[in-house]
Amino acid sequence: MHVSHGNRLPRARKAAGTALAVSALLGAAITTAGPATASPKAAPQAPAEDCSAAYRIEQTLDGGTTWRMCWHYNTYSGLILDKISYQPKSEPKPIPVLTSARLAQIHVPYDDGDAEFDDVTGTDFGRKLQKLRTSECPGGTIKTVKVPDGGNVPGLCTTTRARGHAYRLNNDASTGGSGKVYAAQGKDLLVYTVNKASWYEYITEWRFSSDGTITSNVGATGSLSPYDFDGGDDRGWPIGKGDQAKAESHSHNVFWRLNFGLDGSPKSTVEQYDSKVTPPAGRGSPTTKTTRTPITKELAGDRQDMRWWRVVSTAGKNKDGHPRSYEFVPGASQKHAGRPFTRHDVFFTDYKKCEQYASNNIGCPNGYPASVDKWANGETLKHPISWVNIGFHHIARDEDQQPMPVHWQGFSLAPRDVTAMNPLTPQDLAGVNGRPRT
Repeated sequence: MHVSHGNRLPRARKAAGTALAVSALLGAAITTAGPATASPKAAPQAPAEDCSAAYRIEQTLDGGTTWRMCWHYNTYSGLILDKISYQPKSEPKPIPVLTSARLAQIHVPYDDGDAEFDDVTGTDFGRKLQKLRTSECPGGTIKTVKVPDGGNVPGLCTTTRARGHAYRLNNDASTGGSGKVYAAQGKDLLVYTVNKASWYEYITEWRFSSDGTITSNVGATGSLSPYDFDGGDDRGWPIGKGDQAKAESHSHNVFWRLNFGLDGSPKSTVEQYDSKVTPPAGRGSPTTKTTRTPITKELAGDRQDMRWWRVVSTAGKNKDGHPRSYEFVPGASQKHAGRPFTRHDVFFTDYKKCEQYASNNIGCPNGYPASVDKWANGETLKHPISWVNIGFHHIARDEDQQPMPVHWQGFSLAPRDVTAMNPLTPQDLAGVNGRPRT
């Protein structure tokens, strides 16, 4: 576990991290809690297959799409979503997508090299679930969570939020169309919590869209650390009057762990796609060739222009006979090269029960590698676990106090061939599948 050094030792984060480390060394189990209405002793380590109403989240969105999932709460990583399924109006039954999805680490190294934190497993992140006011969950429901040593906390918001256009099509009569304009506004199911780690507060947000897209973002807000105003010109930024107090620059490297269960099977496959553009010869046009590479062994992957990955179902196909899959769409990222586990954008590892956190992992036997880069060591992928790393280099500014505006980092999972057509297709366009009529 990384802790602060020198004059940074008194920080609140260090004390909290030490307490958690001692607990882990003594063999304390990772505690899972559910709603306050359930007895703590009866709260399951994972929800039952059909999950009781207290643990269930179900929402039908515009166009008739229904998302269903279970949830439970973890002492370290906080909110964990389980058994996530997606059912568009055109499907007779729910399509299982993810067995579990959760935050897997927030790694925070400071630019001076004197402080480095793992906010999920090295602080009271999970125990510091924040109470949400009604105004913070507009139009939604706040569920109460029983947090070990923290009591009953109304801290899980489920609501819907407008996202703008779901689609728009002017079926132009001049090209043989009906002349009708098709347009719809969409809504997302929004599920989120707020957890405090020392001076920072992290909003862990999951969005589920009616077109099948899943998006997760972590928003950092709260306050700059008052212990970190001694940055030099090359690693800090003057905050306040003059240039004497320079807030230390630092990074937030956020990791997610995704356990896919497409069509109810853990035996998905992974594919990488790379497109190469060749300049034209003479007066012709450039050409582009796309190559598919099956990923059969564990991988530490790096983003490149025109490169992407997808997880593919081995158990189900859409009505066109194409295997269902989900494509990774990472958001903006500033990759941190300081640690082996932060040098890559995605990892695909074979499932091991104790491999739960991307760094400062807990729960594995003594001597077991403690970070995800060590687990991606070439084993055959039979049950792939996906890890996503999105980085942000935070160079503070005057506007960061006080309180600090939220800065977001995250990624999306886009459905690719999950349904044979756009799940929101209007009824009078339902026959337009394949080559459009001309």
